[in-house]
Amino acid sequence: MTDARSPTNVSRAETAAGMLAALRAGDGELSIALLELLERFDLPFAVKDAATAQYRYVNARMAALFGAAPQQMLGTTDAQWLEAGQWPALRTAEQAALSMPKGTLAEHRLELGGAKRDFGVARIGLRAAEGDGLLLCSLWMELTAQRQRDAQLQQALKQLEQQQVAAEALRRETQDQSLRDNVTGLYQKSNFEDQLRREVDLSSREHREFSLVSIALDPLSDEVGALGPDATLRTLEALGRLLRGNTRAMDASCRLDDTHFAVLLSGVGLATAHSRMEGLRRQCATQIVVLEGRNFGFTVSMGVASFPHTAHTQEALVQAAETALAEARKRGGNHVTLASIRFVPG
Repeated sequence: MTDARSPTNVSRAETAAGMLAALRAGDGELSIALLELLERFDLPFAVKDAATAQYRYVNARMAALFGAAPQQMLGTTDAQWLEAGQWPALRTAEQAALSMPKGTLAEHRLELGGAKRDFGVARIGLRAAEGDGLLLCSLWMELTAQRQRDAQLQQALKQLEQQQVAAEALRRETQDQSLRDNVTGLYQKSNFEDQLRREVDLSSREHREFSLVSIALDPLSDEVGALGPDATLRTLEALGRLLRGNTRAMDASCRLDDTHFAVLLSGVGLATAHSRMEGLRRQCATQIVVLEGRNFGFTVSMGVASFPHTAHTQEALVQAAETALAEARKRGGNHVTLASIRFVPG
């Protein structure tokens, strides 16, 4: 068993005496035990006069925060060690701790030695010897490294989330692009048929109508044809842009083959579909395509059918739109034709 009078314990007893002088209470052995705990945890500890905010006791770890020796800090206040904008917050927290029977826990960010550092501080008020007022004990724990790790973790999680969002967007874009025609940017036939099937099912359940438009690029003039395949390519690109620009997010435009297209107009009746497609036809007829410094135009023919007014099945709807398209082309092209409305006997 270690002799309490050994040189090491004598030194600790002398240190504890300073603490006892500040606390005006307790037992020497208890103070030594408390100091031993503080030393093991290497935590800054201080005792202040509650009325004057002057330090009555400061351990070496606490003094080191301010770049001072413990004896230098005795009788001083935080105003002598900190910038004017920092110490008032400490004083406010101390006053709050004095008003609470069990003390308080608070966090502070201080600039010490040219660096911002975060601390968690436990404070509690103690009554000193009779006639000596109140004392304030504070135990400090540095949180700077923990806060930095938390910030780094949050930043890493944020970056990971951003990467996941970007990856998902890229996946969807890649998937979407794989379903689209490279020239026009419109959906390919297989994807369009899936959307048409879903629209028929939805409209059947909800008893609402939608329209299907079959579109064909009218034959280009001999003059344009003489420009070669690039003229057709530029024309298809222009038509694709117009179709995409004249359909909503819930609609669908598709390239069925080289010069044959289809548009699904969700929730749109026959009359409205005709009006919209007539506007699109005029845009096509006035569109200017430029190739190698030469300007030329193009026209389209359209056949418009609606579900369930002109057809009550998907196959019949497609056939009705194609029949109307054939009629528009018979009329010389650059025309919009409506499919015949089914007559249901009463």
